[in-house]
Amino acid sequence: MPKTAGKNINSDYFNGYYKEIWRTIFPEKTTLAEVDYVIEECGLQQGSSVLDMMSGYGRHALALGRKGMKVVAVDNLPEYSNEINEKAAEEKLDVKSICADILELQVESQFDAVICMGNSLQFFNENDTTKLLSAISSHIKPGGKFIINSWSLAEIVMKQFKEKSWSRFDNLLLLVESKFLLRPARVETTSLIITDNGEREEKQAVDYIFSIAELESMLHKTMFQLKEVYSIPGKKIFSPGDPRAYIVAEKK
Repeated sequence: MPKTAGKNINSDYFNGYYKEIWRTIFPEKTTLAEVDYVIEECGLQQGSSVLDMMSGYGRHALALGRKGMKVVAVDNLPEYSNEINEKAAEEKLDVKSICADILELQVESQFDAVICMGNSLQFFNENDTTKLLSAISSHIKPGGKFIINSWSLAEIVMKQFKEKSWSRFDNLLLLVESKFLLRPARVETTSLIITDNGEREEKQAVDYIFSIAELESMLHKTMFQLKEVYSIPGKKIFSPGDPRAYIVAEKK
């Protein structure tokens, strides 16, 4: 497997040109709809506390902050964390970004809700996912909600998987080749980014594939109860083959 010993291969994926590609993938209306759903589903009020895991450039963390939430955002990329902190300071938001490996994160707070968006939970194998879920469980209040956004559940990948694809983002051409492998079930991806002036950047990533039943078992072991799975947040119950899922778990 393309994984450096002791280090998650996905840790470096968002460096370089892909950092800017990721910024353009989700329209603002999608982010705002997701944030409104999180607030409603989790019963959040002004001053409620939220942990945003693997927050990226802070599209959810900052939007939640603008709604009056207290947010701790965590990402391993310093550029993203610095950007969030700078924008939060400019807008006087109660949002703090921590640059850290999420598997090693230590915080003292207990949160009203935790979110993990953008398919980020799929970056980890079963052992690390269980470790991560256990850590989240220890930092969320009883009855608090944990919302996971994924497009790499087994029920999605079986229908949506493509071996090759390409996209253009302004002056960047993105070519993607993927392999669906087993034991453990995963999609290994090689992405080639080519600029208009011929510069090339190659990235490798792996998304681990769990069925809803497998994920529910891991949640159960870490003191969560799976409440529902949606394909459109709060509006449409997930059906196999839908392109994305929003998984709602509650701390027991």
